[in-house]
Amino acid sequence: MAKIKNFYVCQSCGYESAKWLGRCPGCSSWNSMVEEIKNTKPEREAIVSSSSSPKRIGNIVSGEKERYDTGIQELNRVLGGGLVKGSLTLISGDPGIGKSTLLLQTANNIALKYGKVLYASGEESEEQIKIRGDRLGASSDNLYIVSETNVGVIARYVEEMQPAFVIIDSIQTMYKDTVASAPGSVSQVRECSNELMRIGKNNSIPLFIVAHVTKQGELAGPRVLEHMVDTVLTFEGERTEDFRVLRTVKNRFGTTSEIGVFEMNSQGLREVYDPSGLFLQETNFNQEGSIIIGIMEGTRPLLVEVQALVSDTKIPVPRRTALGVDYSRISLILAVLEKKNRVYFYSSDVYVNVVGGLNIDGTTADLGIALSLFSSSKGVCSKIEKVVAVGEIGLTGEIRPVANCDRIVNEAKKLGFKNIVIPYRNLDKITIEGINVIGVNTLKEAINKVF
Repeated sequence: MAKIKNFYVCQSCGYESAKWLGRCPGCSSWNSMVEEIKNTKPEREAIVSSSSSPKRIGNIVSGEKERYDTGIQELNRVLGGGLVKGSLTLISGDPGIGKSTLLLQTANNIALKYGKVLYASGEESEEQIKIRGDRLGASSDNLYIVSETNVGVIARYVEEMQPAFVIIDSIQTMYKDTVASAPGSVSQVRECSNELMRIGKNNSIPLFIVAHVTKQGELAGPRVLEHMVDTVLTFEGERTEDFRVLRTVKNRFGTTSEIGVFEMNSQGLREVYDPSGLFLQETNFNQEGSIIIGIMEGTRPLLVEVQALVSDTKIPVPRRTALGVDYSRISLILAVLEKKNRVYFYSSDVYVNVVGGLNIDGTTADLGIALSLFSSSKGVCSKIEKVVAVGEIGLTGEIRPVANCDRIVNEAKKLGFKNIVIPYRNLDKITIEGINVIGVNTLKEAINKVF
């Protein structure tokens, strides 16, 4: 006989407790413990199947060359070259950012090329998806739409149809009959994800799962969801802007440093093959507090504009606001400017923003941020026409070398920039003609040469 057991589960991290707690011991979140019911069944002897028996690694056929082409090159880039058979991919993003639009376009492309595709939605009806499909031109006869929230029913559809691709929108709306808790709870999300993973692995079907995000922009639900899937993608961008950035957080079949750039229009998401031109299309060069920086996103060099505003304040604790860059890096750069260059910010509000809403990782943008802060603080503009800054700043004020500097220099040349400031130790590896390459050793030297 199965026993019914009541327990409390944290909806943020999945921590389980026999009694209710006001504060979760696992993640320290308040009022996140929800009562759930678990059916415990006696253990039975495991049955060994031929499909799960151990095999020699040399006899296993790799599926690396059997990727599906999604028909969207930017999505293929982020996935590592295409969809791997049997893979489980999780995509998240703010509401209205374009997740369903991207997946419907992908589903139509795969349906046209590979066969049946099943789009299971628990949030929209078939008529609503049809309206979006008409706008996007998704009209393949092999594209099947179903509005269903029961994972068991979806599994039966998959067994009957044997589609080439399955989309679940979204995992928070799905439920399993054997779990007594409500849809979206930790137990339901865990069990539904397990069932979907079993479906994909056993039938070699790639699955895409849509997930909600919290108010802080993090993936909603337990962290175990990220560990179960093969790939985690995040869709970034402002809904008031036209472009979107698709970024890889986890990828078992490729790199996690690639990004895909899209532009939203009335016909859906359009791929952007020249993202640097998109980010710089409305830039007015040689303005106070504005510097063009070069960064690497995966294998792709990007040029973006970073703006800084330094204004006097009367409040005891000045504001420090960073959008698109790490706040701790801004604090480090401010400290170096004050200690090594005598540029003081203790009585000033500091705002730093990456134009276009792109989030920058790494330290390649340090030099450009420092130059923009100096420019705004002193009220001066660059004396060098159309300049790009690349480099990492150390605590002693030195400019440290960065990787793939030659590719960033080449990208600046293609976009018509005439000057670029780089670390001096990267200078000997640059053989590109047609652009003035300026090598600097310290932040003070860079400031003297640019201003």
